[in-house]
Amino acid sequence: MEDLDLRLRAVKPRVAIVGAGWAGLAAAVTLAEQAELTVFEAGREPGGRARRVVLDDALLDNGQHILIGAYNECLALMRTVGVDPRKAFLRLPLTWQMVGGVRMRCPRLPAPLHVAVGLLTARGLSLAEKRRLAAALDGLKRANWRVQPDRPVATWLRETGQNGALTDSFWKPLVLSAMNTPLHLASTATLARVLADSLGGRRAASDLLLPRIDLSELFPLPAWRWLAKRGATLYEGCRVRSIVPDGVGVRVDGRPFDAVIVATAPYHAEPLLEFAPDAQRAIQTLRFEPIYTVYLRYARAPRLPSVMTGLAGGMAHWLFERGALTGEEGLVAAVISAASNLADWPRQSVIDKVAADIAKLDPSLGAPLWSRMVVEKRATFAASVDRQQIKPRLNGIQYGYLAGDWLDPSYPATLEGAAKSGLAAARALMQEWTRQR
Repeated sequence: MEDLDLRLRAVKPRVAIVGAGWAGLAAAVTLAEQAELTVFEAGREPGGRARRVVLDDALLDNGQHILIGAYNECLALMRTVGVDPRKAFLRLPLTWQMVGGVRMRCPRLPAPLHVAVGLLTARGLSLAEKRRLAAALDGLKRANWRVQPDRPVATWLRETGQNGALTDSFWKPLVLSAMNTPLHLASTATLARVLADSLGGRRAASDLLLPRIDLSELFPLPAWRWLAKRGATLYEGCRVRSIVPDGVGVRVDGRPFDAVIVATAPYHAEPLLEFAPDAQRAIQTLRFEPIYTVYLRYARAPRLPSVMTGLAGGMAHWLFERGALTGEEGLVAAVISAASNLADWPRQSVIDKVAADIAKLDPSLGAPLWSRMVVEKRATFAASVDRQQIKPRLNGIQYGYLAGDWLDPSYPATLEGAAKSGLAAARALMQEWTRQR
């Protein structure tokens, strides 16, 4: 009897993972040695919204993703699948280079001294503004980076006197880049969580990690190859149409599995969850914000103040000098976050405005040789005050879970949030499987 029990415990569950974005891949890598894996990906390659795409014969990243030193799960997953973060990223101390606004660079000193010195030596702020900024950050720290009751960031900024240059060239670009949500909607509690991760820990946690390789090679493709070597069944270009509970198991497009992790974008997950109406209704409450990424190729490298340069009052919020990062000489990527106001703009008008901004920084640069614009209409959910929590456990399937950056109500849409969600779903599944066996 004891031998039979041990054999039952050793049985590996047949697990279907629907979606091979960063959450799905995190779950798959975690389960690789513990389950018989099948991964379904609707796109032609893995990576979800954080991968390389082909646009008008150009191979471009779908947006610019900045990691920070506190993203421990992302970095650990990369190492697992053979990516060396020391080579994959340009690591910079916390830097804020906003042309026409705040310019700050935190030195490599122990925390929190690095922030104090960076703020003291910052340019673009008066002494009074520096004091108000320091007081606001100190208030969040003394509250253990918690905000109760939650309120829109715009309201919190007024309450703490963060007006003028503090809002326009520091808080606004920070919130847009970190949360992709306008100030009047953005959750202050979520902003505090972001600041806790970057400023509330060791100094290295606040470092900026700028990818030196394309997004697909940063994790998705190495993870895909790693999974293939470990016997996982991998499907690309295969969109799942149905998930149906089947006794103690589940059928995915008619195929039997013991367990399923649904790790797609929420708007793709929602129609698959007819057996879980509570999850469907919660997903339907999510709002989404777009991100526009404009790529401009020039005959030479532009003369920008930094490899990552902000523009106070510009069309683009941040410019990335791709030549200095990835070796794509003369290529600039311009990111416009929370860009719903551009929905009715002609594409060329957006591109021309970005080109005009760059021309102001480098008047002798000349016109771009070509341009492309990647529009992700539902790039992220809005990290708003009224966002509902969506439980990862799927009612109706014994071993059914959701995974994705959109599940954590206290965190914005980030690669780290996706990775943590995938890891949590995989671990919860195996704990439940082991307990039930």
